[in-house]
Order: sequence, then structure tokens, then C-alpha cells
Amino acid sequence: MRSAVFDLDGTLADTAADLIAAANHCLEPYGTALDAAVDASTAFHGGRAMLRLGLSRLGPVDEMAVDRLYPELLAFYGAHICRHTVLYPGVREALDTLAATGWRLGVCTNKPEGLARTLLGELGLLERFIALIGADTLPVRKPDPAPLLETIARLGGTPARTAMIGDTLTDRATARAAGVPAILVTFGPEGIDVARHSPEALIAGYGELPALLENLIPATRHESA
Repeated sequence: MRSAVFDLDGTLADTAADLIAAANHCLEPYGTALDAAVDASTAFHGGRAMLRLGLSRLGPVDEMAVDRLYPELLAFYGAHICRHTVLYPGVREALDTLAATGWRLGVCTNKPEGLARTLLGELGLLERFIALIGADTLPVRKPDPAPLLETIARLGGTPARTAMIGDTLTDRATARAAGVPAILVTFGPEGIDVARHSPEALIAGYGELPALLENLIPATRHESA
């Protein structure tokens, strides 16, 4: 079976505003804040990265403060997870087309699994994915290939018949380590600059994805039957 495995933040949905709001809730007592426009790319590198960036604007970063604030950030984000988050245009239609043509769909994200399930549920996408691996599902996370390989295994697929769709160097490195072609989106936080990571393909919109996947991993006679 052919499988398509998606990253979540910056790939399926623009989650930056809600992530930054959670960081700013924690940073407010320190008198510093992140800017949703300027700091959007940092949001996709995780909660600790956002906290470090905010605190760095005051001076040397206290890692104990980062560790102390991180659970508070997760709690606030979990309670306000989908206030500003939106799917990228064409996501639902592309997933429908892929499912209708026999692709098995999964998510492999560095967002904690519980938060990923909650967000996908809020966005009305959870039931479209057969497998979901988060940052805490396994002892390791992307760019280690194990989470992607486990996602593929849960889909009943093989790396040779799978593509990874993501938005960052982390996704590209994960795919390469797993022996899977990477498709990176140019509408995520890095924009067209993701081309420097040398993925197998780029897409500027989800309308391009089904045909690209068909060319990348053509259906076998059995799958076409």
C-alpha cells in the first residue's frame, strides 16, 4: 500500500499564532514577548525554543527558567489550542483525493501526541489519519527516523512506497534517514527557502499534491484494480 505521512505544524495547519500566544502568556511576567509575524518560524521549533528566544532578549538564558515555564506553556496551549489555528488551503480536498485513490494517511509530528490528537480533532481531521506518532510516543523524536518508520509500520506500508510531506529541515532529514522521499511545502514558515534542504519535490499548494504523489510513487497494477 502507498502511504503519505504528514508533519502537522507548518505543514497541515498554520499554528504559529496559538503557539506564540502560549509562549507570551509565560513570558509576560518577564516583560518580554514574541511577535507573531517576526517570530513565526521559531514557533515551529517547539515551546522551549520560543521561551529561549523571548528570554534571550533580556540577556543570557536561564535554562532552569525555560524548564520551569515549559509545562505552563503546554497547559495554556492545550486550553487554547485552536483559537487562531487554520488549515492551509486545499488540505481537506487533497486528503479526500488521496484516500479515494488508495493512499493510507498518517501524521508524524514533534508536537506531543495528546496535543496533536486534540488539535486534529478540533480541525476535523483526526479520523482521516490511520496512524499518528507524536514527540512523546516513542523515546526519540524527529529527525531520528524511528517515529517516521513507526508511522509507516502502523499504516501497513513500507518506506519504498511512502512519501513524507513536511516544511522544515527536520522533516527532510527524517525522511532521508528513513529512506523516504520528502516533499516540502513552500507556504510554511520558511517559504521558498525550504528549497535549500534539497527535497525530492516542493509544492506551493495542496492542489499540486495528489498528482505529484502519483508521479513520485505510481500505483501498481494491484493498487489500480
